[in-house]
Amino acid sequence: MAWFLLFLAGLFEVGWAVGLKYTDGFTRPMSTVLTVISMIISVVLLGLAVKTLPMGTAYAVWTGIGTVGTVLLGIWLLGDPATLVRLLCIGLIVAGIAGLKLAA
Repeated sequence: MAWFLLFLAGLFEVGWAVGLKYTDGFTRPMSTVLTVISMIISVVLLGLAVKTLPMGTAYAVWTGIGTVGTVLLGIWLLGDPATLVRLLCIGLIVAGIAGLKLAA
C-alpha cells in the first residue's frame, strides 16, 4: 500500500509542477487553487508512504516520478524539446527509480 501511496504522491507532484505553468505567476485563481491542492495532497501522501518506506528511497522515488512526469508533460503539452539526450536522461531516471524500488 505504501508504494501505491507513493506513486499517487508522485502523480500529484507532476500535477502541481505542471500546474505552476498554468497559474501564470499565481494570477489565475482557479489554476492557483488547484496547484496548491495538488501540492498538499502530494506531500500528505508522501508523509503516509514514509511511515513504512525508507525516507531516502521514498523521497528519491517521489521526486523521480515528479521529474519524469513533468518533463514528459512539458514535451507533450508545452512544446518542450524532445531531444535524444533528454529522453535518454529520462530513461536513466526511470532506471534509478526501478533500482530503488528493487533495493527497498
